[in-house]
Amino acid sequence: MKGANAILMFFLEMGVLISVCYWGFTVSPNWIIKIVAGIGAPALLATLWGLFAAGGGKNATYPLTGITRALFEVAWFGSGALALYASISLTPALIFAAVFAVNAVLRIVWKQV
Repeated sequence: MKGANAILMFFLEMGVLISVCYWGFTVSPNWIIKIVAGIGAPALLATLWGLFAAGGGKNATYPLTGITRALFEVAWFGSGALALYASISLTPALIFAAVFAVNAVLRIVWKQV
C-alpha cells in the first residue's frame, strides 16, 4: 500500500502539470497568451518543484521540511486544483483536491514525507 501511495503521489504531481498546461491553453483566445501560459505555467511549477520538493525533498536543491513543506505542497497541488476549476469545472477540482488530501494524510501516517 505504501508503494501504491508513492506512485499516486507521482501521478498527482503529473496531474498538476497537466492541469496547469491545459488551463494555460484555454485561458485566452489569443494564441500568444495560450502558448506562453500553456508552456510557461507548467515550466514554472516544475522548476519550483525541482527547487523545493523533488524526491520528497531528497533531490531538491533547497529542500523544505515541516510546515514549510506542507504549505508548499498545499499551494502547489492547490494550483492544480484551481487550474482544473478554472478550465473545466468544480467537480474535477474537488476530486483532485480530495485525492491529494488522502495521499498527504497517508504519507504522514506512513512516514513517507
